[in-house]
Amino acid sequence: MKKIVITLLLINVVLFTEAQETFNKFIEVGIANHDEGKYEEAIKYYKKALEIKPKSELANYEISLSYFRLKEYKKVIEYSDKILKEGEKHKLAAYINKGSALDMLGKTKKSIKVFKKAIEELGHHYLLDFNLAIDYLKVQKVEEAEVYLKKAVEINPTHSSSHFYLAKINNNKGNRIPTLLASYFFLLLEPNTIRSEEILTILKSNLQSGVKKKDNGKDVIMNLNLNVDSEFSAADMMVSMLEASKTLEKNEGKTEAEMFVENTESLFKILGELNEDNKRKTIWWTLYVPMLNKIAKSEYIETYCKYITQLEIKSQVWLEENEGKVSAFFKWLEEENQEEKK
Repeated sequence: MKKIVITLLLINVVLFTEAQETFNKFIEVGIANHDEGKYEEAIKYYKKALEIKPKSELANYEISLSYFRLKEYKKVIEYSDKILKEGEKHKLAAYINKGSALDMLGKTKKSIKVFKKAIEELGHHYLLDFNLAIDYLKVQKVEEAEVYLKKAVEINPTHSSSHFYLAKINNNKGNRIPTLLASYFFLLLEPNTIRSEEILTILKSNLQSGVKKKDNGKDVIMNLNLNVDSEFSAADMMVSMLEASKTLEKNEGKTEAEMFVENTESLFKILGELNEDNKRKTIWWTLYVPMLNKIAKSEYIETYCKYITQLEIKSQVWLEENEGKVSAFFKWLEEENQEEKK
């Protein structure tokens, strides 16, 4: 009797192993087809995998991705819900897929509810916060969007899209210093895309705003409409003064590129000095200013300025001629990042 039981157990083990190997193969072939853009073919293999393991989170997740590519958003929701009902490992991805599918179906308010539920259940994650923020922008709730974008960059400072939208939101609101901070940070992460061109224009426009040259081309007029109660009033005034300083005798003959480096360095250092009391708790002073101030105090401020303006021909040439400095700059950034984590 004992031999019969052992034999049956061995048979079950073999059958289970074979089923697992077949399941894995179907998933692998499905992923390969998905990566090649053959989404319908991928779905066929995922469904074969689901015949073996109907409750597989992995198979349900992968099939939802392929349906997303096919723009079959109701199917995306169907398979995401299967994960949300009983799953664990892929719940975050399932919430993101479901929320995004609802938004693509024009059900943005329902999408908002999904992302908020996900945050309540799983806690904050930068992708949940970011997607929720984008939904809020679509329903014109800008203040709510900004709250979640700040949360996203707080969790993941390297998420360039969150900085991008923070820059645009604050530019539209006329908040110069937050616009500059988010723009400077974004361009470090993403310096050479279509979005970079837009943000670089916003950056330079804000640096130059509030200052106009007189007809003689030498003297300037500063239009300061400052909110004295603002946490940025002092910094705002300094930006205008830095722009006006271009007309000073000591700066005659300097190029726009040279002045950009000098004024960027001065701005970052001024912000650092204003932040020395450490009483300001908003993300602008706890995340943006400390990092940019470190760059200003380092030997890499020129390299940084050339790197974030690489859409300009002269900066491209400089970067090509100074590859060693660029490599050293990013090595330094990595070391600073590791030091922050200790």
